[in-house]
Amino acid sequence: MQNMFEIHRQTYMRHPQIELYVEFEAEEAVAVQNDIDVNDDIAAVYEGMNSDSEEDFEATYEAGDEDEDGDVGVEAAVENVVVRPSSSQPMGVPPFMCELDLDAMHAPEFPEYANRGIVDPEDGEFRIGMEYRSRKSVVAAIRSFTISRGVDYDVFESEPQTFYAKCKMYGRGCDWLIRASLIRRKGCWEIRRYNGRHTCTIGTISQDHSKLDSDTVAEAIRPLVESDPSIKVKSIIAEVQSRFNYTISYRKAWLAKQKSVALVFGDWEESYQALPWWLSVMVQKIPGSVVQIETRPLYNGNEEAQGVKILHRVFWSFNPCIRAFRHCKPLVQVDGTHLYGKYKGTLLVAVAQDGNQNIVPIAFALVEGETADVWHFFLRNLREYVVRKDGVGMISDRHESIRAAVNRSGGDWQPPRAWWMFCIRHIGSNFLRAFKVPHLQKLVVNIGYSRTVEEYNTNYKRLEERGEAYARWCDAIGLRHWVLAFDEGHRWGHMTTNLVECINSVLKGAHELFTRKSAESHERKRAGFTFSAFAQQRIEASMQQAGNIVVHRFDRRNEVFEVRETTTEKVLVVDLARRTCDCGHFQVERIPCRHVIACCANQRLDWQLYVHDVYKMTEVRKVYRFEFTPLGDPESWPAYEGPTLVANPAQRRTSKGRPKGPRICRLCGAQGHSRSKCPQRAGPSGAGS
Repeated sequence: MQNMFEIHRQTYMRHPQIELYVEFEAEEAVAVQNDIDVNDDIAAVYEGMNSDSEEDFEATYEAGDEDEDGDVGVEAAVENVVVRPSSSQPMGVPPFMCELDLDAMHAPEFPEYANRGIVDPEDGEFRIGMEYRSRKSVVAAIRSFTISRGVDYDVFESEPQTFYAKCKMYGRGCDWLIRASLIRRKGCWEIRRYNGRHTCTIGTISQDHSKLDSDTVAEAIRPLVESDPSIKVKSIIAEVQSRFNYTISYRKAWLAKQKSVALVFGDWEESYQALPWWLSVMVQKIPGSVVQIETRPLYNGNEEAQGVKILHRVFWSFNPCIRAFRHCKPLVQVDGTHLYGKYKGTLLVAVAQDGNQNIVPIAFALVEGETADVWHFFLRNLREYVVRKDGVGMISDRHESIRAAVNRSGGDWQPPRAWWMFCIRHIGSNFLRAFKVPHLQKLVVNIGYSRTVEEYNTNYKRLEERGEAYARWCDAIGLRHWVLAFDEGHRWGHMTTNLVECINSVLKGAHELFTRKSAESHERKRAGFTFSAFAQQRIEASMQQAGNIVVHRFDRRNEVFEVRETTTEKVLVVDLARRTCDCGHFQVERIPCRHVIACCANQRLDWQLYVHDVYKMTEVRKVYRFEFTPLGDPESWPAYEGPTLVANPAQRRTSKGRPKGPRICRLCGAQGHSRSKCPQRAGPSGAGS
């Protein structure tokens, strides 16, 4: 009840009225304890709590000196004084509740104070006698009132049991003041002095308010942060403007978000200490999950601290993700993203893709940076615990530390077990840095996107004509690392690391993703569909285009066909046995192209035989077969037995707050925009997306 009325006091301007309905029902008082002495003791306690005698009051509360307003002095502020019945003894019905005078309930208990502590719905002003459950709540109410009125105040006195404020114009045209004190016998704070409305003249309306600091904003946006920790700063600015009618600065909104996140999820130190506990519970609750933690000793001077370790690196993968990869495309994309905040660091992520183009995160690592040792740590664990099958492709940027890790892998990430390939967008960025010729960057990207050897030769010759140095630079990369026509199909048409870079939006609800996709795939399979929606769309489009293709001659025994496009007069060869087509689409996506569909129709062959199993709904369903298990209430978790982990002090950022200075694009090196907004980000239309 107290909380309910407190909420009403804080929201009375928007909801000025509140209605309370109380329903009474006659019940026979039945004692639940046969011990008469126990019932007598309980009755005595209730009688004592409702006694008005001064003697009983002094015996219950510790008396203190009263101040000028009659407040009971205490040595420390009290948030709440709540008398709770003991849970060790069952309780009967209190004697004073056996008979209720309903008419008497409408009469005020203290008539002389009947008009105090009531919020005026007309003007929303404070009233003497208004009660608040804590010092924090009364100060927040005063702040909210001040901000909404566009006025300001100075704190005249702030003590554990008193808060006294006056208008900034006090004595110069305004006599507004307010004083709230702790009333210990009530267990609440109460407005004891109030001079009424402001009489000062409000000057020019400012876009900000001194009392609308980041702490106030952090508390105001707390529900938003709880529901969406990744809420945009501009959304916070809009929320503050809507609620308080002030437009705060970007920095204040950013700081408020950091503080609100700490209020909801804990601060940095708490997060580092909770990580090993959370990971250990995750392994217990989701068997088959993998966690690998590397720590370093923490020294206090020359002496090693006992029971405390520095979190150096941690790799983890969830069992549903490990099992999901077995039914995804045999391709992984890996990348790292810098962590922003109090401590430096990098989050490494590996993702895959199912047969319906859905992103599936499969492994993560929290490391100190992108070094050769770090990538070796990540790729070794990724290969050992997650990517166990051979013949997989891996796409990453062209980082020397990754190259060193691949070379140290003992063949785990080299042919024939794996094919390491580069992101074409990074190739284009590297070319631009090397030669500073933006007009040739697109040509280099087009070389990478070449689906056939003929197309590659044409584009390569155009680049060589513009400068032999450009061609030699491309030669040094290695064709199978970046040109689609020479990847032997291991790219599956993916030319960039876009899947990893958009993983942040997926991580907001990875557990929900598995649940939702499991339901969607089950529904599609039940509806009778054989292939995923993506594959079905591709096949239907190819069927519509197959009408313009003529099959000239064929070798039925060797499954080799020659076809001609009537619109372009182009002649191509289709080899169904090797699953190739001169257009390049068949071997890249493993879905029949329009030329394959035409050959199958001409020879009455079943085109479904040439669709890769990864696109079948039976496989897509297996990706999401194993869902995440809720970890439950932390109160029910087993105790953590291990060293306390702390952040590496050397990783702490020297500057506080949001990074200052212009943004530097990691892709093209230019100032003024991030990599996600870089104009060089997109390749040829529709490719690699």
